[in-house]
Amino acid sequence: MLRPNLLLRAEEDRKPMANPPDTTKERQQETETPVSPLFGSCPIPIFEHKQIVLGHGSGGKLTADLIDKIFLPAFRNPVLDKLDDQAVVSIGGARVAFTTDSFVVTPIFFPGGDIGRLAVHGTVNDLAMSGAQPMYLSAAFILEEGLPVDDLRRIVESMRAMAAEAGVQFITGDTKVVDRGKGDQIFINTTGIGIIPDGVNISADRARPGDAILLSGYLGDHGMAIMSQREGLEFEGAIESDCASLHTLVAAMLAAPTATPDFIHCLRDPTRGGAATTLNEIAKRANVGMHLNERAIPVRESVRGACEVLGLDPLYVANEGKLLAVVRADMADAVLAQMRAHPLGRDAAIIGEVVPEHPGMVLMKTEIGGTRVLDVMFGEQLPRIC
Repeated sequence: MLRPNLLLRAEEDRKPMANPPDTTKERQQETETPVSPLFGSCPIPIFEHKQIVLGHGSGGKLTADLIDKIFLPAFRNPVLDKLDDQAVVSIGGARVAFTTDSFVVTPIFFPGGDIGRLAVHGTVNDLAMSGAQPMYLSAAFILEEGLPVDDLRRIVESMRAMAAEAGVQFITGDTKVVDRGKGDQIFINTTGIGIIPDGVNISADRARPGDAILLSGYLGDHGMAIMSQREGLEFEGAIESDCASLHTLVAAMLAAPTATPDFIHCLRDPTRGGAATTLNEIAKRANVGMHLNERAIPVRESVRGACEVLGLDPLYVANEGKLLAVVRADMADAVLAQMRAHPLGRDAAIIGEVVPEHPGMVLMKTEIGGTRVLDVMFGEQLPRIC
């Protein structure tokens, strides 16, 4: 219990001063790091930000807070409320998947890819996570004055090649230029459209207790490739981005032999926030719990070592060529076989299951036999990763 004189002191601390100091530094400290008058200057989590911070783009709790408090109240409708990676609408009898994405990665060239390659693969993958066949893309470029034309040409050529490889076409676009110092070389916005086959119904809210959770391969490659390039770090063994279009892998999974359709309940590509954040999103949307097995989760030794050196967790590191699938339990082995027969799923594994207990939470059995709660990160572990 707090002593009366301590309570009195706390009340006095909260009273306005007769002539309060008015310096920029003190106002900044008051805004950025609110402190408890009773417990010193330990920073506490802030959700009521007066300005946008990098953490709002992390894919974690701050991103969710921004969506819930700003965007959803303004734009709410039944299609948007599903909060999948794409919208699914019916047009002229066809089920159309529609998505948009923006890319601000730095550096713009990195081991295994570049911002242009990332833009194509990221957009195609958002469509593929609904089971759609991607068809058309748009691209809008925001260029900073001073960007070398050769760099732009290299990025555009990369986009052309990746679009051709994925079987999609760019059919419209836009270009804007901002003053030197008012951008960061190049930002790209893309939009994609695809057609969903009959009988396919994939969404985060369809995960059910008893379902198996599958992962298509090694975690953390993209995030650590960006970090090593950005910071000029060298690790044992080369680390390259896993950047790839996953629609052909999804098509192979949907082709698994079965007597009954509709066996893939949910697909997500674990980009910002990594696998842990993505699984939390699914658990909350479907109001289910999840149990993972750490020993079953594939992470390259080079990535694991780099994460240990930097104090990062590979479960929260971004990926750009992996997917998580929530699959009906009786079809898990068949879908896994289909994945392992595909070049982008040869390292696939069953990493856990959906459970009715602790809805909205993801638990993991650790390698030493304990249980760990995988929560959503509050802020930004690796900013501007995609």
